[in-house]
Amino acid sequence: MTRANPLLTGILLTIVAGALFAGMDSLGKHLSTLLPVMQVIWGRYVVQTVVMTAWLGATTGTRFLRTSHPILQLTRGLLLLACTFLMYEALSRVPLADATAVLFFSPIMVTVLSVALLGERIGLHRIAAVLAGFCGMLLILRPGIGSFHPALFLVLAAAVLNAVYLILTRRLAGREDAASTQFNTTAFGTVVMSAVVIPVWQTPDAATMALLLAIGLLGTVGHFLLVSAFRYASASLLSPFLYTQVLVAAGVSVVLFGDPLHGATIAGTAVLVASGLYIWWRENRTRRTAREIDPAVRADIHPGD
Repeated sequence: MTRANPLLTGILLTIVAGALFAGMDSLGKHLSTLLPVMQVIWGRYVVQTVVMTAWLGATTGTRFLRTSHPILQLTRGLLLLACTFLMYEALSRVPLADATAVLFFSPIMVTVLSVALLGERIGLHRIAAVLAGFCGMLLILRPGIGSFHPALFLVLAAAVLNAVYLILTRRLAGREDAASTQFNTTAFGTVVMSAVVIPVWQTPDAATMALLLAIGLLGTVGHFLLVSAFRYASASLLSPFLYTQVLVAAGVSVVLFGDPLHGATIAGTAVLVASGLYIWWRENRTRRTAREIDPAVRADIHPGD
């Protein structure tokens, strides 16, 4: 029996994860027409926290409850919660495809913020890719055109917060127990939302409650598959395949929600995806070169040049 290709397995898991994230956001958009956005986010967070607590408790004991970097974990959790709130607020007002495409400005922002926050250096190639990605984002936003919706600025803010969240996740990698980081991703947000949701609570019927459960499960399984994918291949190799989320979201937006798919959205998304893929390719190429040259001169290579 032929052994499965690890890279192919990782790619397939990443693609499925992206599709699940698109499905999660689709449910979020639909649920925001039935319940307050705060309650939708509460359902999303509480289900993932309960499932992750049960899973981590069974596999790691109580180790996941301990953290060596409580401030970083708290800040990271708050950033993701704020990002989720802004995204779901926007989804109640704008097409799913547009919102998802703008959110994927995050990988471009990570490159920018890695310079400001981590002191990393980038060369002219990556600067050009960042500028191209910014132009793609402007095409999707279409400022000054009648079809532009101001709520897309909420998604842009969410993209920036998500980029900082990813930067902090990178900072914690190797310094913190992975189980603790997984737990703290939604744990604090669940506590916050359980308090915030009380004034706006609306008792859902059985069907709506099932959808709340589903949105949490889609997010949980999506994150689990993504983490599993990284066991087969590196994050840098697999990250580009998360753009599947944009493609699935575009299809769902048109087919299920009847949203128009503007030419500017298609062009902007293509530019944004191409920019992200180029940054990924350039970074991998530079890292590969650094591994191949003599260690004595390796320190002279700046990532992204």
